[in-house]
Amino acid sequence: MSFSSDVKEELENVYPNARHCLMSELAAINYFISARADEKSGSYRKLFSLQKKTNMLEKYVDADFKRSCCIRAYLRGVFLCTGSVNDPEKSYNLEFVLNSEADAGRIRDLIRNFDIEAGVSHRKNTFVVYIKEAEGIVDVLNIMGAHRALMHFESLRVEKDVRNRVNREVNCEAANIAKSVKASAKQIEDIRKIDRVLGLQKLEEPLKQMAYVRLEHESASLAELGGYLNPPVGKSGVNHRLRKLGEIADRL
Repeated sequence: MSFSSDVKEELENVYPNARHCLMSELAAINYFISARADEKSGSYRKLFSLQKKTNMLEKYVDADFKRSCCIRAYLRGVFLCTGSVNDPEKSYNLEFVLNSEADAGRIRDLIRNFDIEAGVSHRKNTFVVYIKEAEGIVDVLNIMGAHRALMHFESLRVEKDVRNRVNREVNCEAANIAKSVKASAKQIEDIRKIDRVLGLQKLEEPLKQMAYVRLEHESASLAELGGYLNPPVGKSGVNHRLRKLGEIADRL
């Protein structure tokens, strides 16, 4: 099953204790359930169960939006009928697909009651309330009572974030290595050009020593090169001498 299906399966089995919350969730499902929905779907199963628990068989759509707990129950019912959430390993997106702009605005405002930012977009003949921030999706799952799905989402999100951070660090390190190799090759090329045209013996002693050390240690870092000099020189000093050798090679 998809992650979205897992969330709905969990929500199908979440029942509040208070009757007013049961009634709010029942109102949401009655209002948003599709006439074309399969009667074996979770939203229909929850509808029948709520009708039995509340002894409310007629179509009840008057929800209580004054209580926070009832808003949570209402959003749970709306999600069962219209919601979906992407697999967090792929992308972050939770949405409610609604038939009218007024319904979309109402659901967005209910979500904002919990300080969660949600957007609304127009898609073909529907209006979509969406949340694309991972933190917001976690908060909505918590509000609706999908705690098992929330823990799974967070676990995958942490794993994904760690993997992405490691990849960034590896890519950065690889880029730095490639940059160092390219710089080293250019420095060696410059030194050999100076030796061929001018002769390294004609260089000032600090530059001559730097040239020989670089030729002898082609893969060494700036810090390592500085340690080979006599007396030792810091990275900035090594960089300065190599830049001077490059300027001489450019003039030649």
